[in-house]
Amino acid sequence: MPTLNWIGKEAVVKHHKEVPFRLLEPVPELCCGPAQGPDSGNLIVQGDNLHALKALLPRYAGRVKCIYIDPPYNTGNEGWAYNDNVNSPEIRRWLGEVVGKEGETLDRHDRWLCMMYPRLVLLKQFLREDGAIFVSIDDNEVAALRLLMDEIFGVNNFIAQFIWEKRKNRENRKIISIRHDHVIAYAMNGEHIGKAFKPLPMNTEALARYKNPDNDVRGPWKSDPATAQAGHGTKSQFYVLTAPNGKHHKLPSGRCWVYTESVMQEMIASTRISFGESGNNVPRIKTFLHEKQRGLTPETILFANEASTNEDAKNALKEIFGGHSPFETPKPPELIKQFLQMCTRGDDLILDSFAGSGTTGHAVLKQNAEDGGSRRFILVEMDANIAQNVTRERVQRVARGYTNAKGQAVAGLGGGFQFCRLSAEPLFDAGGQIRHDVGFAQLAEFVWFAETGAGWNGHADSPLLGIFEGRAIYLLYNGILKDKSAAGGNVLTGPVFDRLPQFAGPKVIYAAANRMGPRAARESVCFKQTPYALEV
Repeated sequence: MPTLNWIGKEAVVKHHKEVPFRLLEPVPELCCGPAQGPDSGNLIVQGDNLHALKALLPRYAGRVKCIYIDPPYNTGNEGWAYNDNVNSPEIRRWLGEVVGKEGETLDRHDRWLCMMYPRLVLLKQFLREDGAIFVSIDDNEVAALRLLMDEIFGVNNFIAQFIWEKRKNRENRKIISIRHDHVIAYAMNGEHIGKAFKPLPMNTEALARYKNPDNDVRGPWKSDPATAQAGHGTKSQFYVLTAPNGKHHKLPSGRCWVYTESVMQEMIASTRISFGESGNNVPRIKTFLHEKQRGLTPETILFANEASTNEDAKNALKEIFGGHSPFETPKPPELIKQFLQMCTRGDDLILDSFAGSGTTGHAVLKQNAEDGGSRRFILVEMDANIAQNVTRERVQRVARGYTNAKGQAVAGLGGGFQFCRLSAEPLFDAGGQIRHDVGFAQLAEFVWFAETGAGWNGHADSPLLGIFEGRAIYLLYNGILKDKSAAGGNVLTGPVFDRLPQFAGPKVIYAAANRMGPRAARESVCFKQTPYALEV
């Protein structure tokens, strides 16, 4: 398989492992809606997305159904909010610290690949087995992105390269007028694509094909061919069809009837075959809208009339913000809704780590309002000003309602979110010890992730975090046993062990020390000392 190489690759291939774990710190005054648990509601995180993804992993690893990201396109346009040519102070500092002197010789394509690689590696860990990732990109990096995604997600997990019609008008001032972008889609596990993806809802164009010219009590219908290719037919599908008015209909060359003669007569008797208003037309099958079980098969071309355009997106943002657009290159919610409709339902979790103007959050709320779903979103935005005044503000307005540029009230879609920032200091201090202000629930997420590689969705009211693959995982920390002694119940002793929730099988117990002696082996205990065993 072809592979992609670039200056600095060796330095970033394992960089995601070196990124320290930080904590998510809620900012109550920036949250929206009813108090929701961070595990069950929507979440907006302000902070570098590499650090934010690492902080989110212990809670959400293996639990995300759909990832959509719109990373920098690397066009060399310095005016973009994300500093489009990956030349921002943050990226420059990161390249200097991680890549080293090689970073001074990198061209913008090398820098872009250095930036993208560790983020995509982390994003993969969030996906469920039946999950999918969609990445927007243009011609500048589409070839490099395909090879990068092949390497990280696997060439066999490629789903499609969508073409999105991002504009309708021709750019006459350019040599070639570019009116499309790409969206690259990969599955976490290609074996689940068939089950994970579903047809799109019927659109206006498809619904318009259903009419009711004969006032059938069964409602609108469309006509479909009553014949099929002869090569697929059996002997019983070749006959001369007699219509109710006595007219004989012979098969066209190379065709057979869809039904055998007896079944066809039953269909005619139940008026499921149409011969036209005169009764002399070629027979057609009546397919009723209310019986339609399958929607529309997704296509690789996303036309503007359904997925909207960049101009539509800017105009929509102007409406939300009362006449001005605070973000230069937003995506339209209708585009992202296409992907949500393809592969999400119910309370599925959607992640966007390049949140920008918050379109993904808007699209999730909009899709939930349309089909009654309870999908949840996680948005990550690096820029503090954008995160607070654009991403958060937009989602809050569409959730609660707003007044548009014409002074008209627009009803809210419902929903809310928790707003968090990343802790200034990592989980572990410079000496390798757990920070003194880390609570039980926060450490429990990291312990569970260290043992299982999955996100923790338990409750912080018991030292038993859960059962995984036949073994119980315990954490003794921060007085979880209500022990007021100097050790706070954090040391594993015989009396402490007797107070733990019982489990008959093997047990992994995280604690500050182990003083059970030989009894630990008899009780099938695997002891792991905090914080030293938490090098996740």
